[in-house]
Amino acid sequence: MDINSMGDLLKNAHKIRKQIDSVQTDLKDRVVEGNAGGGLVTVLVNGQQEVLKLTIKPDAVSKDPEDIELLEDMILAAISQGLEKAQELKNTEINKVTGGLGDSLSGLFF
Repeated sequence: MDINSMGDLLKNAHKIRKQIDSVQTDLKDRVVEGNAGGGLVTVLVNGQQEVLKLTIKPDAVSKDPEDIELLEDMILAAISQGLEKAQELKNTEINKVTGGLGDSLSGLFF
């Protein structure tokens, strides 16, 4: 980043802060889906990385203890995938506001 870009960034800090606040609010309403086991386990996560819903299809559940371990693994995999997608969504939206400097500015604005 050159000096002029940093100066422009500092001049526009208030405007950027407002835009980031707006993005953060918008992300609360944006939902991504993670799934595992061919869709047996599905999780919905918003853009602020809050897990909203977990769905387990009846076919994923049985009485076999080994199946319980597999179900637990599928739940964790679906949540991880959902959180990863939510983080990617957040990064994309923040980078639109910051001109691709989102990671560099995380301590300043969010």
